[in-house]
Amino acid sequence: MEGQAERQGPALDEPDLGRVLKKLYRSRFDAADLRQMRAVWRVLVSDFFQKRLRPGLPVLDLGAGPCLFINEVVAVQRIALDANPDLAQHAAQGVEVVVAEDLSLREIPDASVGHVFLSNILEHLEDGLEVVRLLERIHRKLLPGGSILILQPNFRLAPARYFDFIDHRVVLTERSLREALEAVGYEIREMRVRFLPFTSKSRLPRWPLLVRLYLRCRPAQWLLGKQTFVEAVKPSP
Repeated sequence: MEGQAERQGPALDEPDLGRVLKKLYRSRFDAADLRQMRAVWRVLVSDFFQKRLRPGLPVLDLGAGPCLFINEVVAVQRIALDANPDLAQHAAQGVEVVVAEDLSLREIPDASVGHVFLSNILEHLEDGLEVVRLLERIHRKLLPGGSILILQPNFRLAPARYFDFIDHRVVLTERSLREALEAVGYEIREMRVRFLPFTSKSRLPRWPLLVRLYLRCRPAQWLLGKQTFVEAVKPSP
């Protein structure tokens, strides 16, 4: 196989890979997309997610990205954690920014947060065991009685589109997600198998009034929902 390395070209080192991924994520949503998404998330939080948060408890947005969720939350403490070094540019005033190179959560003390939010994170992990390990780490960071809220693409509902994104790796359905959560020790409080469309560029209405109507109309969610929502609780001793 002489000359194979030359034909393949040099492998990407870690800094090059980081730049490629940064470019990849920026290309998915431009400034106009983000403005529209912020208006949608303002309604999603106020009309749905906020009702599932206890205002006296800290909230952690894990993999916060452009801070669409955490910027809109009302809480005694709001924490955004992401690997993006530009995270602070997206965070609203009052949001604590934690730039972390991995998902070890070493920056978050054990039993210190009341709620952890994950949106479109788990499918990017290496495999199912990494999903379980992350759920275990989050379990340690939660206060007793605290909850994890997960918004997750469901392979069973969108098999033809699930791997449209090059960084999707782990296949998850509502059943495998439930199995992983219960294996770690969570109790499922709520599961909406069909909740939001597959991506923010899907057919979810983008005007605040229509988003509110969508949230109130479960048949619309049954028709368009390709992402599953799960709320699971760390039991009190």
